[in-house]
Amino acid sequence: EAHLAQGAQQAEEERHQMRVVVIIPTFNEYENLRPIVGRVRAAVPDADVLVVDDNSPDGTGELADALAAEDPQLQVLHRPGKEGLGRAYLDAFTWALKRDYTHVVEMDADGSHL
Repeated sequence: EAHLAQGAQQAEEERHQMRVVVIIPTFNEYENLRPIVGRVRAAVPDADVLVVDDNSPDGTGELADALAAEDPQLQVLHRPGKEGLGRAYLDAFTWALKRDYTHVVEMDADGSHL
């Protein structure tokens, strides 16, 4: 029993030390951004969210900035142009590693993961 209690305490401490970021790459996702961010925040309220926008002409980046102004756990990484999904994830992973996140989650902006 003592071993189980100690293990449970260690698991609880590790959970409190976890830093999770959910990465959402975007390009022309204005209509999808607010709902997907809301769903992610509801599902994992302790996680941070990073929107990686490729200079979307539909205003996705500006909406992401507005949402981030209301939510300190939401960050936005603006890229100068459409560089592709793979590059978006690589840039986001680099961003997350520099900020000592322990877990990184990938999420499509269209909600196909949910």
